[in-house]
Amino acid sequence: MTHPPLSGVRWTSAVLLAALGAGTVRAALRLRDLPVLPVVPPTSAGVPRPAGWRLLTARGVEPDPATFLAACAYAEGEGLRVLDLLPADLAAERALGLLRLVDPARYRWDRLGEGRGAGFAVLVTEEVLERAAVDPGGPRPAPAELLALTRRLKEYASDATGLAVAPGLSCAGPGDPGGPARAAELRAQGLPPGALAAAQLGGLALLAGVAVRQGRWGAAAAGLYWLQPYLVLGGSGSPLRPADLARATAARPVRSLRAGLRTAGAARAAGRDDAPDGARAAAYREDLAAGTDRFLEARRPDCPWCGSVRLSVRVRVPDLLQGKPGRFTLERCGDCGHVFQNPRLTTEGLEFYYRDFYDGRGGEGAGTVFGRLGAAYRGRAEMLLPHADPVSWLDVGTGHGHFCNAARAVWPRTRFDGLDMGDGVREAERRGWVETGYQGQFPEFAPKLAGQYEVVSMYHYLEHTRDPLAELDAAAVVLAPGGFLAIELPDPESRMARLLGSAWLPWFQPQHQHLAPAANLREALADRGFTVVAEEHGPAHQGNDFFGAVALTAARLAPDPDRPWGPPATRRSRALAGAVRLAALPCFAAAAALDTLRTAAARRTDGGNAYRLLARKDAG
Repeated sequence: MTHPPLSGVRWTSAVLLAALGAGTVRAALRLRDLPVLPVVPPTSAGVPRPAGWRLLTARGVEPDPATFLAACAYAEGEGLRVLDLLPADLAAERALGLLRLVDPARYRWDRLGEGRGAGFAVLVTEEVLERAAVDPGGPRPAPAELLALTRRLKEYASDATGLAVAPGLSCAGPGDPGGPARAAELRAQGLPPGALAAAQLGGLALLAGVAVRQGRWGAAAAGLYWLQPYLVLGGSGSPLRPADLARATAARPVRSLRAGLRTAGAARAAGRDDAPDGARAAAYREDLAAGTDRFLEARRPDCPWCGSVRLSVRVRVPDLLQGKPGRFTLERCGDCGHVFQNPRLTTEGLEFYYRDFYDGRGGEGAGTVFGRLGAAYRGRAEMLLPHADPVSWLDVGTGHGHFCNAARAVWPRTRFDGLDMGDGVREAERRGWVETGYQGQFPEFAPKLAGQYEVVSMYHYLEHTRDPLAELDAAAVVLAPGGFLAIELPDPESRMARLLGSAWLPWFQPQHQHLAPAANLREALADRGFTVVAEEHGPAHQGNDFFGAVALTAARLAPDPDRPWGPPATRRSRALAGAVRLAALPCFAAAAALDTLRTAAARRTDGGNAYRLLARKDAG
């Protein structure tokens, strides 16, 4: 029995048509939502600058005074403190790229969203510039530098940043960069140029393949890609009128191929230049000269939660998070089920293994991950809605204050303070994400903060601490009678922990030192005068089981060759890392699909990989 030769393959064209069609419609709808500055009469060059505003422009961009005044009036009327101005003649591919990244209808209100713009002109208040430690004096920046600045400024005006088309503003030169300039602009926006170039080239190859092999279906998919700039930007009512629209549409496949190749080459060249910082590598070599055994205490013979000596090894793993030397053991108590690091890290070991993860070399990546947890932050904040209307809230283990920033959308009148060991809590204070930032150990601060808060939260914090019971004691001191303690933890009883073994991400070695089952935590809270009023498992699930397993496995097979604590990178180590990453791409795609199904199942069965408890401190 024979089958029509293309009956199955046509689905590729159908999927491409659906994806490109959806992207085209989405871009057109977002374009329609772009605000446009009102056209104001020309003004003389002698008009004084409105007090409190500065206009930062890229090299070669010269806004007229009318545009500046219109931007100031618009920003003040909308309550904005940062406004990115889009030239009306913005290059077609730049415009499409921006519309892929930004939904204008939601951009301002996404408190954790990345700051985005065109890279030509940004209006900002002097107050924001001062808090962000930005000197507006200096030479004019390149577009990439201005894109990075816009990204930073939004952190200091998280719900007061917008963008608008400025009809009187011109790009002043070629607006569609290629090669090093495009790679630099992608990096400035926190996007990986190498991966995006590979995806662009792969997509072009796929479109070429279906156009040749799949007849009308393939030609339709390729044609839709070809015409997309004009379909999105060519309407008579478009607020953007790219000067290169006809050229960009006619030559799109060729220009896209050239841009992808040049960007890929620039990304590879930049990768070769990104050698580990010499001073940082030297410091790590000095730390590692005496070995890693000194970073571990002696193994304890009993459970730190209940005192039982019925212990068994749950998992042994190296550091899969950063690839630093060392091997770590988690043991499980046979009586209470508590899982803990044994032997645990010393304080010196904690400093060594945390270094360059949440700040320093890994700070930007960690910030990006935390910035994408908005739905989880909102769920945590909303858990309290039926129980209290707090005036004061202390977030312990706040990091850079991402939760506090997001929670303001749910609790706009609540004062949020944060506490953490790292320098990020000071940055959270400067950004305005927390009112007051306390840097140090929670048990040490507890006597000074006794009875001052109506809510204390510990979201994915207790598992990092050396003595979680002492942290609960501190919370009982800091809370006023009738106050609430909110806790979220990984669930060591999750089925996925058994299925994935050492590749289960929430083991998170060597940072996680204690993973307590929910029953243990409920009992400990009761012993300290708390009553649990709400408990959630499915809603607390973090959809990263399979994706995390692929990431940890890839890191285990081929660690980052440029890590400053590792051996010097070689051509072979770079090639191996590149090959593993390439081979992992389809695994990541499959893992993302599985995580979507797993998350849906967790919501329905209330059996996720984490849980939340909300407990009230009893009066008296």
